[in-house]
Amino acid sequence: MASEQFSLRLSKDIKARLEELANATGRTKAFLAQDAIEKYLEIESWQIKAIRQGMQEVENNDTVSISDIKAEWKLD
Repeated sequence: MASEQFSLRLSKDIKARLEELANATGRTKAFLAQDAIEKYLEIESWQIKAIRQGMQEVENNDTVSISDIKAEWKLD
């Protein structure tokens, strides 16, 4: 996969932690930063998709009442 240069500003603390992790793992700071960004994007994308799906279910009145949930889980 082709890559492009991207720059950002980090706090001194985050930069030091990134350098420490790079030294400990033998990975480059760039590798660790890219890995972290990829994981963040996966999580955020999943959450946004789930929220949108939930909102659509509410709009379609495809919901379950709290009393039905409590009965199913025997919480009453």
